[in-house]
Amino acid sequence: MPSLVILDICLAARRLWASPRYSIGVILMLALGIGSATAVFSVVEGVLLHRLPFPDSDRLVVLTDVLQGPGITGNGEEGVTGPDILHYIHQTHSFDGLGGYLSLSLELSGAGEPAIVRGARMSSGVFTALGVHPLLGRWYTQAEDERQERLAVLSYGTWKARFQADPAVLGKTVQLNRRPYVVIGVMPRGFDFPLVLGHEEHSELWVPMSLTQDELTTEAADWQFYMVGRLKAGVSRAVAAEDAAVVSAETVREHAAAIAGYTVHPVVRGLLEETVEASQPLLKTLSAAVLVVLLIACANTAGWMLVRAIEQRREIAVRLALGARPGDLLRQAVVESLLLSLSGATLGMLAAAIADRVLVATLPETLPRLNGIHLNPQVVLLALGLAMATGIVCALAPTFAAVRVPVNATLSEGGRTASSGAVHGRLRSGLVVMEIAVALILLASAGLLLRSFARMRAVPLGFAPENVVVANYGLPGKVYDSQQKVDAFNRELVRRLELLPGVEAAGMTSILPASGVDQDSPYFAEGNAESLAGHDLATLVSVEGQYFRAMGIPLLRGRYLDARDNATGQLATVVSRGLAEQAWPGQDPIGRRIRLGITGTQWLTVVGEVADVKEGSPDGPRKVQFYETADQGLAALGSVGNPSLIYGSGGAIVLRARLAPQAAMPLLEQQVRALDPQLPLHRMHTMEAQVDQAEGERSFYTHTLSAFALAALLLSSAGVYGVIAFTAEQRVQEMAIRMALGAGQRNVLALVMASGARLAIWGCLLGVGGAILAARSLSSFLFEVSPVDPLVLALSVGVILLLAMAASLLPALRVAAIDPARVLRSQ
Repeated sequence: MPSLVILDICLAARRLWASPRYSIGVILMLALGIGSATAVFSVVEGVLLHRLPFPDSDRLVVLTDVLQGPGITGNGEEGVTGPDILHYIHQTHSFDGLGGYLSLSLELSGAGEPAIVRGARMSSGVFTALGVHPLLGRWYTQAEDERQERLAVLSYGTWKARFQADPAVLGKTVQLNRRPYVVIGVMPRGFDFPLVLGHEEHSELWVPMSLTQDELTTEAADWQFYMVGRLKAGVSRAVAAEDAAVVSAETVREHAAAIAGYTVHPVVRGLLEETVEASQPLLKTLSAAVLVVLLIACANTAGWMLVRAIEQRREIAVRLALGARPGDLLRQAVVESLLLSLSGATLGMLAAAIADRVLVATLPETLPRLNGIHLNPQVVLLALGLAMATGIVCALAPTFAAVRVPVNATLSEGGRTASSGAVHGRLRSGLVVMEIAVALILLASAGLLLRSFARMRAVPLGFAPENVVVANYGLPGKVYDSQQKVDAFNRELVRRLELLPGVEAAGMTSILPASGVDQDSPYFAEGNAESLAGHDLATLVSVEGQYFRAMGIPLLRGRYLDARDNATGQLATVVSRGLAEQAWPGQDPIGRRIRLGITGTQWLTVVGEVADVKEGSPDGPRKVQFYETADQGLAALGSVGNPSLIYGSGGAIVLRARLAPQAAMPLLEQQVRALDPQLPLHRMHTMEAQVDQAEGERSFYTHTLSAFALAALLLSSAGVYGVIAFTAEQRVQEMAIRMALGAGQRNVLALVMASGARLAIWGCLLGVGGAILAARSLSSFLFEVSPVDPLVLALSVGVILLLAMAASLLPALRVAAIDPARVLRSQ
């Protein structure tokens, strides 16, 4: 038996070597289909299916509060509060480890160049829950956390990059926000938590949660923290949620005044589910698209194999006449097909390995665990399985059709048959019709996404991102420990920046547009009932300098905030158009007053109205804003303000200049270093890049699906060309007779072109119905476009018909140019 298999392989290799055009064509088609499927599955496996890098990760859960009340949208999951963390840790009984965490940016100095790094405040229970032990040293304890000791655990990358992997790092001191922290541990390579989205930022160190008195009292209604835990063996999520609900009820009673108007209950969800939930629709869409491409590639391959089998029907008839068994011929055909598909899979996996590198670099930052995307053994096994299944399926139908030829009739025909039979013709045509139908589905889907993307790009942003450079900064509280020091730094920096040649305006803001950050703060408008209705919410932005001019936010009425709006001046605000329409519909907002929706806050007089600014992606929900100066932030809080609060100590610097970004960025950094040589800037970039990132997810799946649609179009066009070319070649004698009887070249041309048109029309009829069904599943991805868009469907059908006609033209021209006399003599 092994020798028989080897003999079949050698025979198949010789036959394929003798037909290089056929072999190369099939291998390339399969490489495209299998390679695309392998690349996309490696993304799906890395993001959705791969286990989290923690022991017994199926027991890891997140514990979060679900809120119902004013301003709460979506599923209401808002995180947890400071009191929640302590109460859940000490009073629940369903977890082997439980802790709270909060990502933050820290200024790291004392170990190389000062830099802003990503870190996390984290309870010791998080380390216990995750179950990953330090490479060096230890974690901090819950007691050390509650005593607010300044301890730090380093990531492996930070230890290696900043401390040259020094094993004596334990006990050394680093400066975080210019406060000393003692290094007590180093986590192993690959450990990362929280599991942030994308691949740009990972936690470089962890410090104790050290909840402040404000976070436990005045900020008891601030759901800014998160919790993760490990369920005890045998404890279900439902039981853990019931356990947490008892504790939550007590917390709500303790802080009833702070959370009046809201209902709260906890929910327990899997950590993996929480991490990948938002990524599932995108990856499912990509998987469906790549399966369409693979299906078309397989159909094309089956069509080519059918043509090859028909061309070899006389050889097959001779072998059958000499005693060959149909089973032997079928086995040899399958071996030949497997050789082709495995060769295509090998080439496809090489292409997929390259594609994965490109995908990791271009996938939107909204996807988690991007660094886990690679060709692992599971992905390779899938590719090999696809190759074998493709090889077997594609070989069976053509070979069955070929071995069923009538031996005597085939041998007596002497090769003069004008057709290979109605059955073969219907099979070839059916494959092409199917290819056209699925290509139309993919093309129409891509068209809808492209139109949605165009609509999104046309949405007014409310600001002008061109020629704007921004950089995040944070003033360390140890040095800038008063409002006066912070104000002095900010004012001097703005002054210096505006004196630079080419600079048009400079300012600072607490929240950047298109950053995805918003603050749904309740507000009261003068003249309206003071209620926490859902629509009375807006994002409060603190600004300095000429922020509005620097960001290019147009003034609609009144004036911008300026130097008059200082700590001694009248409390002033600028509102966005949407807020003005909400609060005072059809009225001039200038001179009217608003205040934060908290008892004891002060009224702010509206001095200007500006455009609504997009806070996230342009296709996101409408948000409204009101602005105050950092000088007046504390005064606006009135009796609820804490004198220890310092405004303007962090945020983003905004610079508009008639300079290239590469020239403006060094100037900005120089002026910051001139004022504070140790102060690092974080994520210096252009606002155009910020907008591109906000549009990243929609842009990625739009362009990726369009690329798959293009591949499907090319493959289906190749299928049409192959079938029409083969059919025309088989009908050469018929066409010669027609021409000899008086038919002109135009008649022959029209006859062949009509064959291609019929296939395209049938494919379009089937594809339109499929496109309508597929579009409904894309509705969540569409923006201001109907799933059944007549223009997109009409254009898609037109493109398909045009390509089908183009694919039919060359075979038609070739047949129309024959010499009838020569053909009839040769036949």
